[in-house]
Amino acid sequence: MSGSLGRAAAAAATALLRWGRGAGGGLRGPGVRAAGSGGSGSSEHLDALVKKDKVVVFLKGTPEQPQCGFSNAVVQILRLHGVRDYAAYNVLDDPQLRQGIKDYSNWPTIPQVYLNGEFVGGCDILLQMHQNGDLVEELKKLGIRSALLDETKDQDSK
Repeated sequence: MSGSLGRAAAAAATALLRWGRGAGGGLRGPGVRAAGSGGSGSSEHLDALVKKDKVVVFLKGTPEQPQCGFSNAVVQILRLHGVRDYAAYNVLDDPQLRQGIKDYSNWPTIPQVYLNGEFVGGCDILLQMHQNGDLVEELKKLGIRSALLDETKDQDSK
């Protein structure tokens, strides 16, 4: 990650942190499934995890209590889009999972986001997709309508 993109992602994560805390209640939506890793960081096990659900996130902490700003930013971006039904795996619970997912994706950092079994990237990539509208399109391909489309429509009708 370049320095300026890293600073931009950190600033966005901080802004999302502030935004996300006032929206009432916990951060866990009704469909978020947090699951243990089963103690395995094997390629076969990880392949099964990333393909099990349409949206899969490996993060530090849980959607209810992210343990780093970048993990929180990913949770908040998904929340902004109304994505409530996704699998979330806490890499802090299992060192094998934490290293295994990095090896599996060939991506050195956490969080990691997978859509329909395909690796998307980390916080910076998801933030960029959110900002340029690509995330709305990718979610649409999964049959998930972004809540931001409804929000835009509401604002246009005012």
